[in-house]
Amino acid sequence: MGHNHNHVDPDAGDARVFWAVIVNLGLTVAQVIGGILSGSLALIADAIHNLSDALSLIIAFFARKIARRPADAAMTFGYARAEIVAALVNYTTLIVIGLYLVYEAIFRFFDPQSVDGWLVVVIASIALVVDAATAALTYTLSKQSMNIRAAFLHNVADALGSIAVIFAGTLILLYDWRLIDPLVTLLIAGYILWQSFKEIGPVIRILMLGSPPDINTRQVIAAMGAIDGINAVHHVHLWQMQEHENALDAHLVIEAGKWGEADAIKDVVKAALRDKFAIAHSTLQLECSRHACNHPEIIGHQAGARPSHKPGH
Repeated sequence: MGHNHNHVDPDAGDARVFWAVIVNLGLTVAQVIGGILSGSLALIADAIHNLSDALSLIIAFFARKIARRPADAAMTFGYARAEIVAALVNYTTLIVIGLYLVYEAIFRFFDPQSVDGWLVVVIASIALVVDAATAALTYTLSKQSMNIRAAFLHNVADALGSIAVIFAGTLILLYDWRLIDPLVTLLIAGYILWQSFKEIGPVIRILMLGSPPDINTRQVIAAMGAIDGINAVHHVHLWQMQEHENALDAHLVIEAGKWGEADAIKDVVKAALRDKFAIAHSTLQLECSRHACNHPEIIGHQAGARPSHKPGH
């Protein structure tokens, strides 16, 4: 159940993210000015979203660098989760932006504003080119990291938003249909909220120490228990240390008469976890069958549970 990824050199990846930040900041300034001059809420909505793109890329950029720091006394698991935290920040920001745009669009339905269709179409067309270029810069990286994927989705949403704004500007030019502007804004907001709520779940799952979504915990326990020499498995914890690194700790009860083979049995279990379930980091506590934990939980750790043997067994 391992994963295959086309890895990009970290420095090359950083350069892609850096240039994506630069072009997005330039586009944001142009869109804000164009939105104010044209009176288009949809264009301003796209500009605000584009600013969030730039900010999300900045957060992603620094999170990538922090995540590569080695483990130390303060962060014994390392800093890889910096990217997960960055993804949570970016998706939360997207949700806030989406809700704000819904609020603004609803008010525009009751008070339609005049819109300069030509200016809207021209600036949105430029924005579409920039959004497509930025998405291209981060596409490969987005396959490897939910941090970059969050920033990438910002840009995909922006590109679709630009297409919608061009469509709205064209209808305003042809039919002077002012209600299309807030309607398109609602569509942009709806897409932003849909994508954000869909993607934020896996991020929260990692931060909450949830088990990897593609690994069945019960199957892992059954596989360990089926190995020759294992009498029982309990106190199992399975989680993602970061997006592409799974971890497990558990107590293994060794069958009576096989304590002399305990280390070899543990090695077999570790190999099975690594090869069958892509769990490279496993911590296994061995117990002999006569001195195992009293009434243990299979999954998780029951408060107050104590092994029945003396220290040193």
